[in-house]
Amino acid sequence: MNFDNGMTEVTVTRKGQITIPADLRRKFKIEEGSKVKVVEEEGRIVVKRLPSIFDLAGSGSEKGDVEELKKMLDRMREEDA
Repeated sequence: MNFDNGMTEVTVTRKGQITIPADLRRKFKIEEGSKVKVVEEEGRIVVKRLPSIFDLAGSGSEKGDVEELKKMLDRMREEDA
């Protein structure tokens, strides 16, 4: 059942499972094998999509260049030796 405020009613199974409606799975790119987190926020149950490794690819690219990162790794290796 769709409500006017954009909410969709789902049924909880005997095992406590729910089905995320297909339109929301598409919108939030939740596919088979995707990870979600279920949290309580202000007295509500909230399902949050966790980013995959593919979502994070390139996210740190502005943090430094390759040569700078290699130098940092070399310094860390020297400290460990």
